[in-house]
Amino acid sequence: MAEIEYTETDQRGLDLIAPLWLKLLRHHVDNSTHFSKQLAAMTYEKRKGQLIEKSRDGALRIDLARDKEADKLIGYCVGTVSKDSQGEVESIYVEPEYRRAGIADAMLRRCLAWMEERSVKKKILVVAVGNEEIIPLYERHAFFPRTIIMEQVDGG
Repeated sequence: MAEIEYTETDQRGLDLIAPLWLKLLRHHVDNSTHFSKQLAAMTYEKRKGQLIEKSRDGALRIDLARDKEADKLIGYCVGTVSKDSQGEVESIYVEPEYRRAGIADAMLRRCLAWMEERSVKKKILVVAVGNEEIIPLYERHAFFPRTIIMEQVDGG
């Protein structure tokens, strides 16, 4: 079993996660039922800008997981707290060969503890259709579906 080191950073570390975020995007593109084309048009620079803007009057934290022996980044979790004290788990990813080892759980716990320190009023996250296998992780942390938002497909 690999020795995993957990650290955290803020928006200054956003470029560290770009390669892993692109893998997550590819996963979403490949598994999206109706929105692969729109997802494929997303760039990391655009997402990075969205995260910076979202946290401008609030806060952003990135939890990182690194395989110490291989000296490589193998996972991340991005959380934000808005100016109105809403916490959001923005993105989480663990390399496939490291999954089912508790790494996502550990990063999510760290992120949620950070939100608690900031006295958030509500914590949310969004799960893309096609990525339902992640739901049990979130349910272990007391996240449950509240609404279903539907979007019209282009040309619909």
